Amino acid sequence: MTLFKKIIKAKFLSRPNRFLVNCIVDGSKISAYLPNPGRLYELFFVNSTLYLEKNEKRDRKTKYTVVAVERDNSPVMLHTHRTNDIVEYLIKKNLVPKLKNISEIRREVKFGKSRFDFSIMKENKRILLEVKSCTLFSKSVAMFPDAVTERGKRHLEELAAISTKKCKNVVLFLVNAPEAKIFLPDYHTDPNFAETFLKIRGKLSIIPLAIKWNKNMEINESCIRQLKIPWNLLKKEFKDSGCYLIILKSPTDKILSIGRLGKICFKKGYYIYVGSAKKNLLKRIQRHHREKKKLFWHIDYIRKEMDFITDFPVRTSQDLECKLSKEIKKISSGEIIGFGSSDCKCSSHLFYSEGNPLAEPKFMKLLLYYRLERLTTML
Repeated sequence: MTLFKKIIKAKFLSRPNRFLVNCIVDGSKISAYLPNPGRLYELFFVNSTLYLEKNEKRDRKTKYTVVAVERDNSPVMLHTHRTNDIVEYLIKKNLVPKLKNISEIRREVKFGKSRFDFSIMKENKRILLEVKSCTLFSKSVAMFPDAVTERGKRHLEELAAISTKKCKNVVLFLVNAPEAKIFLPDYHTDPNFAETFLKIRGKLSIIPLAIKWNKNMEINESCIRQLKIPWNLLKKEFKDSGCYLIILKSPTDKILSIGRLGKICFKKGYYIYVGSAKKNLLKRIQRHHREKKKLFWHIDYIRKEMDFITDFPVRTSQDLECKLSKEIKKISSGEIIGFGSSDCKCSSHLFYSEGNPLAEPKFMKLLLYYRLERLTTML
């Protein structure tokens, strides 16, 4: 299947907003349109290889559109506007398990007040199909979504509401991870979507479909397969407890008083804090977002003095806080001795990085392990 034309390669520089990237093409800096609103932290690093398609319409603000990014020497398709084209092709070629021998396929179908990606006919039964593109994955585990999606949650609810036992509607997750073995909702990032995912089990047919792209941006049809969903593991690990990372930025050098630790010098740069909560994990993280509050934990003393960058929950039934702290320490430039570790044997739970950790492959690789790949050890 040839879906993209006039592909050229570029080197990633930055992403100034959700729908725009800056990159280098033939030695020149250009901007390209990115048709993907996901976070994509795990894919975009300086000098990552991008696949661009030249825009044929002259009224476009950018000359090129990003269609893929290379990871582990393989393209990961990012062009969400083309996802339905791919799924339609796969269905017509009988390459989707559970969706073979389809007699009719229509796109952008309105049903009631909702609009769905496809309406298909199988064995004289009308089935509604919604498609989602998945780009969040480790070596063996794929998850969706990589950002909160109220729209995605609503689609599941609406499809389930009009399904019947004899005719189940379908949600298909197109997983751009050829080596993935299992699929799960990203309960770390979007617990509401994950909760809905669990509720609609049995009401919808869920198809996580892994595909592999060749470097010429053609699908390797011999590598298409359906992934397993470990439902028992999902129920076990999907808790409002676990550990978390908070990333803060200090725009200047500062000397701050930290409770009994006294005055501490904080260099200009980024700080990674590792914490945990045995219950009410979401509320704990939300508390860290607030600048005004009663000072209790060490992190409370620096929160209002630094910029809040982001947070990463790791929902789990396991006690991982100290183990994760030791791993973060290995990839950091320094630590604040005694910070956040008064109740354990760790030297610290606050670590320093001169640059933004989100731009560091080693940080994202570690995060992917604890949120995704670690789950394979529990199967």
